This record gives sequence, structure tokens and C-alpha cells, in this order.
Amino acid sequence: MPALAVADELRDRGAEVAFLGAAGRVEAELVPAAGYEIDLLHLEGIDRSSRARAARAATLAAAAVSPARRALRRRRAAAVIGGGGYVAGPVGVAAVSLHLPLVLTEADRHLGLANRLLARRARRVCLAFPIAGLVGDRYLVTGRPVPAAVGHADRASARRRFGIDGGDHCLLVFGGSQGARSINECALDAFAGPRAPGDAEPRAFHVLHITGHRDYPAARERIERLRPDRYTLLEYEPTLAEPLAAADLVLARAGGSVFELAAAGRPAILVPYPHAAGRHQEANAEWMAAAGAAEVIPDPELTPARAAALAAAILADDDRLERMAAASRSLARPDAAARVADEVLAAVRAGGR
Repeated sequence: MPALAVADELRDRGAEVAFLGAAGRVEAELVPAAGYEIDLLHLEGIDRSSRARAARAATLAAAAVSPARRALRRRRAAAVIGGGGYVAGPVGVAAVSLHLPLVLTEADRHLGLANRLLARRARRVCLAFPIAGLVGDRYLVTGRPVPAAVGHADRASARRRFGIDGGDHCLLVFGGSQGARSINECALDAFAGPRAPGDAEPRAFHVLHITGHRDYPAARERIERLRPDRYTLLEYEPTLAEPLAAADLVLARAGGSVFELAAAGRPAILVPYPHAAGRHQEANAEWMAAAGAAEVIPDPELTPARAAALAAAILADDDRLERMAAASRSLARPDAAARVADEVLAAVRAGGR
């Protein structure tokens, strides 16, 4: 969560940090686990496929402005940082109504709805990528903040934790907190299933597979039945720091985690989610591929045979693997959290708070 990376940076500088989030979402667990207090609002994401659900989400967002104002007053907030998404809308409106300095962050290659509505009232909009037309003092390209542990986790201890032999290459598969079903099913078919007749060699690398909550029970049942060699199955990891440290190659979606791949210097096979807003995952994947850090497989073209062949080819070629890793490292913005924190503290000072 980029917001936690910025929060850690601010806390290290002596600031007091608290969160506003949505009840029932992952932040309700992650934020307290990271040592921060959080106030929860009753909100839902906008479902553009249903007018009724979209109208309900809009009604909830409007109703959340007042409790957000009360929370900001109770915590005597000096500034507000919005991370995009549907929580940022009512919280940003509450901040503006209280004349609090507002700093926005945008992780994608286009402004999301909340940030589009709030950008003109923000002191600064911190962008993960340059966005055409967004120029001037209001906009600053910082990169996307990632946890400081990413890129600094100990590889040897991470590999011991996940049961990976020292000399094995490792493919990390993940899709997010809920997982990515097409990737999960493809990985199980490609790497956990029995070898087909005529397959010359067994798999020559370890697979570390994080399914997400939704698909884990079915995946666990299958792994227990097939018992594949060198296959570690996990339901969820609150941070990718240790999985990335243990891995040599990643098979994943192309959301904001591409910045974590870069911070860890990991090459990737990216399968962009085809229904992502503004097709931003395709743009993220193209960004890594253009640098030489990733190979891209469109979701409709993802098959077990293609994924297995590509992963095996990359992991069998140490020179190619190192070139891709170096390209990934070249994209990293390790100071992103610090730069966003700079803007928040500058907003506080400018407001005389």
C-alpha cells in the first residue's frame, strides 16, 4: 500500500499519522497491523455496469463527507493526503471544506475519478508517471511509493522461509489481495499439474504462488492432491518484500505493483487485467516491456503452455535474466515516498499549521 510507505516516512520525521479507510476493505487489517490508527467509513466502489449500484455508491460517498469531517476535526489534522480510489473522494471534499491542505497521489497513467474531481483544489498532485496535459507547479512526477523493505529484504532468509533451495531459480506468481483467477488457474495448470506425455524434462525451478483469498481453498485442495515438487502455495502476504527477495522472475498483473518489481529489480512476465480503468495495466506493462524489463502476454492469450515455455526460457538463460533485472532496476524510484512526504510537510508549513 503506497500510503503506508508515505506514512512510515512521515512518522520517521516526527509526524503523527492516522488513516481514513473503508470498512470491510484490506486497509482495515493492514493499517492497524502497521501500527496506525484508522477511522472507517461506509463506502462502496462505483460499479459502472449497474446504474443502481453506481447510484448507491454515490449516495454513500456523499453521506461519508460528514463523518470524514468529524474524524479530521477530532484528530486535529494539519493536512490530508489522498491516495485515489473511492475513499479519497469524500475525504478530499471534507478536507477542502475544512480548508486543510490537500496533497493527492495518482498511481496510474491517468487521473482516477476522485483525483480528477479534486485536482484543482489540491496543493500538489504527485504522479507515478508523467500524464499528458498535466503540467505546471500543481503536478509533480514522484513515482509510486513502495515500502522501504522492498528491495532490502534478505534473500537468503526469504528463501529459507519459503523452502526454496539455494541453487534453484524461483518464479513468483501473484495477482493481488483477491488474486487473479486467470493467472492462478494458468499457473496451477502449467506448473502444478502432471507432466504431459512427451514432456522431456521436469520443471527446473521453484514456484512461489500467492493466490489471494478468493482462489486459495480450491488451489490448496489441488496442491494437496497433486503434491508437485518445488511448489510453495500461499494465500496472502501483506507485503511483497520477502516474496520478491526470494524470486528471480515474476508472473503477475501489471497494476501498481510494477513499481515494487522495479524497486526489487525483478524481471517479469506481465498479464495486464483487460478490464482495468483506462486500460492502465496495459500501459504499465508497456512501460516495463519498453525498458526491456518484462515480457507481456495479453490475458486472452494466456495459456499454460505459453506461460510455462516463456518462464522456462527466461530462467534458463542467466544472461537474459540479468539484462531484464538490470532494466527493471533502472525504472525504480526509491525516493518516491520521501518526495511525497516532502510535499505533505511543505503543505503543512505553507498553511501555517
